[in-house]
Amino acid sequence: MLVCQCNLITQKEIEETIISLLDEDAWQLIVPAKVYHTLSKRGRCCGCFPNVVETIIRVTEEYHHRHSGAEGAEIVTYLDQVRALRERYGSRMHERRQKGHRAA
Repeated sequence: MLVCQCNLITQKEIEETIISLLDEDAWQLIVPAKVYHTLSKRGRCCGCFPNVVETIIRVTEEYHHRHSGAEGAEIVTYLDQVRALRERYGSRMHERRQKGHRAA
């Protein structure tokens, strides 16, 4: 699946990059800019960054679950925390458009 239309980056490429970064240091902070830098790309419109953040969180949780040997209850679910923060502090605008915006 194509995640970034500006740079033609697929979901699989992003996931592989995240895993390679985690293999280097499992506890480093991974952000979209770091993923794009590793892919030798740069964010242009940055509209894909929210999806990349969710992919980073999902892949990181799966990675730590596979490699830690801990039970499911012991692993903190960061994705739920990020979604809660988005609902609490998130912008009322999406891509700088107001809710009632019409394209035509």
